[in-house]
Amino acid sequence: MSAATADGVRASSGKASAGTPERADAAAWLAVAAGSLGALMATLDISIVNSSLPTIQGEIGASGTEGTWIATAYLVAEIIIIPLAAWLERLFGLRTFLLIATTLFTLFSMLCGISTNLTMMIIGRVGQGFTGGALIPTAMTIIATRLPRSQQPIGNALFGVTAILGPLVGPLIGGWLTENISWHYAFFINLPIGILLIVLLLVGLPHRKAHPEELFRADWLGIAGLILGLGGLTVVLEEGQREQWFESETIIILSLIAALGFVLLLAGQFLAKRPVIKLSLVLDRQFGSVVVMGILVGAVLYGTSYVIPQFLATIADYNALQSGKVVLLSGIPSIILMGFTPLMIRHLDIRFAVGAGLLIMASSCWIDTTLTAQSAGGDFVDSQLLRGVGTILSFLFLNQAAISSVPPSDAGDAAGLFNAARNLGGSFALAGISTVQDQRMWFHSRRIEETLNANSVRVQDYLGGLTAQFGQEGAFRTLAGQIQRDALVMTFNDIFWLLAIGITLVTPLVLFLRPLPQGQAIAMH
Repeated sequence: MSAATADGVRASSGKASAGTPERADAAAWLAVAAGSLGALMATLDISIVNSSLPTIQGEIGASGTEGTWIATAYLVAEIIIIPLAAWLERLFGLRTFLLIATTLFTLFSMLCGISTNLTMMIIGRVGQGFTGGALIPTAMTIIATRLPRSQQPIGNALFGVTAILGPLVGPLIGGWLTENISWHYAFFINLPIGILLIVLLLVGLPHRKAHPEELFRADWLGIAGLILGLGGLTVVLEEGQREQWFESETIIILSLIAALGFVLLLAGQFLAKRPVIKLSLVLDRQFGSVVVMGILVGAVLYGTSYVIPQFLATIADYNALQSGKVVLLSGIPSIILMGFTPLMIRHLDIRFAVGAGLLIMASSCWIDTTLTAQSAGGDFVDSQLLRGVGTILSFLFLNQAAISSVPPSDAGDAAGLFNAARNLGGSFALAGISTVQDQRMWFHSRRIEETLNANSVRVQDYLGGLTAQFGQEGAFRTLAGQIQRDALVMTFNDIFWLLAIGITLVTPLVLFLRPLPQGQAIAMH
């Protein structure tokens, strides 16, 4: 949050205390709707291409490895821009900044939709990530400045549900559009949404003066450090397993670039009058705990959204649309609890809520450690519904804890750090999943093979039955396929086990959280 935002919050509080009715007008609610819609559009586009990726790769002539950059490019750019949003808001003014971001996001979406080669698509996705990522933390600023304190929980609930639902409905919408119309419309869908968002911003937000002097007193060391550090680290995490980690010269170079970036970022903390983002906030016991828990929440959110469709596609032979419906199940509790979130924020102890949310998420992962080769979408119903409840509890209240642990003037930096931590958690999860999948698949395959004694009567009888059905070569091929399938199922169980253990281990950090002050202006990112 910028200084102007903090002043706006204090001014709003002052008016309320002087007797002004704490009721937002229609323009204020239009601004809140704009912020929530922008966040939905940005979070939706993180995952909307996941279902369409094979089709897109085929049409633009990209290999499987190259095609992964269609998803990775967006995430890398978004992680870089989120911590910079507070500075850019000070530079341009809130409405101008959001209008620029929305317009460019829509144009980059159109570029993606008309792409005929990988280069065009990557440029479009990077542009989408930079401009869309700016729409996520700034939604909090709109809620803090346009709504009175008593009505902010309603705005927070609206924003929270859209931010959670975006990554969940993305694969479903992308899959449906690809199968029923064309993959191009996974991007063209942003055109009417972008136009509506621009209208809402013009009507709901007042114009604020730009501050070009921010360019001259900016922490350029920190800005360069954020770009190089977060960008390099995210690419290393995303591509490390495919490139065999430090056996790859590319990964070594990117790791050195990331290290240089973090050195520059640290230098900016000491040399700049106003660092681009205050890393010292992480040293606060409460905020540091929130960041660690946020990383694990991000790991579970992004990790399960990646693993479940992969399991259903490879084991249960689901198509993208069917897998998307299963992933969307975890969004049902968010919709049901939306109306109750303002009451929960006001009346539930933050330590109890976050602790319960984390343990429920851990339980949902633990349920999925008993998958078999016969498991299908129905076996994920209970865990997905539980995951949805745990997500909304932990996500809502960790956001509140992030803001309550810092002064109002530092809320923008807190928002950037927390959101970056959550997205980095997702990158850590995807990198870890790729590594675990590779290593545990080999381990389980060898263990299964060790149990198959060639002299065993049961093994010989089984092979004899397969030989009679498929021939000798087909029998061995079928047996190898069954070994690989069972090893893969066991590997998926290992991944869910690791996620369950990881989030359980950080749950005691809730003891470092302090209750929300009475009457605090509650904020949400």
